[in-house]
Amino acid sequence: MATVKTFVSHLECSLTGKRYAKGTLQTLSEAGKPLLVKYDLEALAKHVNKQVIKDSNKNGFWRYENFLPVTKSENQVTLGEVVTPLITLNHSCEALGASSGNVIVKDEGRLPTGSFKARGLCLAVSMAKELGVKHLAIPTNGNAGAAMAAYASHAGIKTTVFCPDDTPTVNIAEIKQQGGDVYLIDGLINDCGKIVAEGKDSVGWFDVSTLKEPYRIEGKKTMGMELAEQMNWQLPDVIFYPTGGGTGMIGMWKAFNELKTIGWLTGKLPRMVVVQAQTCAPIVRAWENKETSAVPWENARTVAAGIRVPAAIGDFLILQAVRESDGFAVAVSDDDIIQMRDNIAAGDGLLLCPEGAATAVAYKWALEQGWINKADTAVLYNCATGLKYPMTTSFKRLDQGMIDYGRF
Repeated sequence: MATVKTFVSHLECSLTGKRYAKGTLQTLSEAGKPLLVKYDLEALAKHVNKQVIKDSNKNGFWRYENFLPVTKSENQVTLGEVVTPLITLNHSCEALGASSGNVIVKDEGRLPTGSFKARGLCLAVSMAKELGVKHLAIPTNGNAGAAMAAYASHAGIKTTVFCPDDTPTVNIAEIKQQGGDVYLIDGLINDCGKIVAEGKDSVGWFDVSTLKEPYRIEGKKTMGMELAEQMNWQLPDVIFYPTGGGTGMIGMWKAFNELKTIGWLTGKLPRMVVVQAQTCAPIVRAWENKETSAVPWENARTVAAGIRVPAAIGDFLILQAVRESDGFAVAVSDDDIIQMRDNIAAGDGLLLCPEGAATAVAYKWALEQGWINKADTAVLYNCATGLKYPMTTSFKRLDQGMIDYGRF
């Protein structure tokens, strides 16, 4: 039984700062807010350096095991994670109004189950395994449920998944195919979350809803750590992030601050930009109104299903990251999302998911409005493979007996 050198000191309420014990099963704090994993960063800095990360033989984000809470290597559930690539938009930059080489996509669609949800759910499942949990339940717009089902099946843990009934069919089928017991609900993700919460006592499952357990943040934190390492510990000027529940925004900002505390990052941290859809933009509205929390969005809808989250329990943490980083929040239209997705696919051969395309729309708008400038290095997060979403069904056809080669 191999022990991992980890440096968790305690868990902490993100609102009140009250401490909770590490190594025990935890949900929300007594104040009803997310718990954050805290580390002895001074001790970590003495025992771990950048070369340790570089020389690691672990897959993908498990190379950062010393910055994570799993204490035994056999509990590190893995499906062959990779370091997701940074892809420069060469041919699309002119249409975006950008300088060549300054707009970079981090393509999270290369992870197991095809989305960045693999990071958070991998850590949540790994800690569930370490703490002896036998049954997990989750509300999802698709990708989170697929990731949980896959990792939990690999770990031998039962899963129950609840999806809005208009969740993309490919996601529902993926969840079922990978061992999840999946149910469609006539409502939105918050309605699914209510079912999970109400069933905890009677069924006995553990609620893995966004931010209702401490470890999905730690998995999403690795997006920031990986980006820093890929960019030789020099971060970009600005990060555009498609924001629903916001675990990734919170996790990356946590990572950057931890890395800065131990001296691995110097200088100014990136400006963090929330990207939402105009028809579901609770965080954008709160930021514009200078509020510290967000009012739930009524009648939420968008083609970008992953950011259709009417209310986020970590709203105040998302807004905190935006304001501390001198960032901002942008809402974009569904029509612009689909047009941008198609343009970048044709121009650069990179098939973004709608949520990822939304970040490119937001970048273009921010440049036009003067929120950023052409000299800024910008990273756009593509959170899932575009292959999971509906694409064009308009095709050219030929009769093989009547081909006019002059038309080509």
